[in-house]
Amino acid sequence: MPTLSLQSFPLPLIGLAAFSGTGKTTLLEKLIPLLCTKGLNIGIVKASHHSVDPDTPGKDSYRLRRAGSSQLLLSTPERSICYTEKSGHTDPELMNELQLLDCSRLDLIIVEGFRDAAFPKIELHRQGLDRPLLYPEDPNIIAIAWDIPLTDNPGLPQLNLNSPEQIAEFIYRYCFKEIAQ
Repeated sequence: MPTLSLQSFPLPLIGLAAFSGTGKTTLLEKLIPLLCTKGLNIGIVKASHHSVDPDTPGKDSYRLRRAGSSQLLLSTPERSICYTEKSGHTDPELMNELQLLDCSRLDLIIVEGFRDAAFPKIELHRQGLDRPLLYPEDPNIIAIAWDIPLTDNPGLPQLNLNSPEQIAEFIYRYCFKEIAQ
C-alpha cells in the first residue's frame, strides 16, 4: 500500500499560515460559513501549542482515558469525539493528524497552524504586528492576505485580510478549479 503524503492526500488541503495574534481563528470563523454556502463540508485541523483536555474529570470517558485507553471514541446523538493519547511531548505531524479525520464526510480541509509543513497555504499578514513575511522562505505560500497592501510585489495573489468573501472565493477557485471553471 502506498504511503499517504500531503501531496497525495485525497482531499483539497489548504492552510492559513501566520504568526500568533494575526487572526487565523477569527478569519476561519468567517470563512467556514461562506464555504459551507457553496455546499462544502469543511474539516479543520488546528494546531495548538497548549495542552488542552476538553473532557470532564469524573465522567466515564475521562475515567476510561485515565485508565489507559490509547483511543477513546465518545459517541452522542449530536457528535462523536475521538481522543487519541500520545506518548511523549513531541510536536504532532500534520499527516498523522489528517489521518484521524473521516475524509468520506468532507470536501475540503483547512489547516490552522503547522506552518512548517509542505502544503499550500495562504499567508496572513498584519502590518501592525511588525512580523516578517513568511513567503520569501516558504515556497508553499500560494497567496498573501494583508490588512495594508504590501509595498513590494511578491509575485503571488494578494487578498484583503478584511474581506473574508474574497478569501473564500480564492480558496474555492484554488481547491476546485476544475469544478469552478
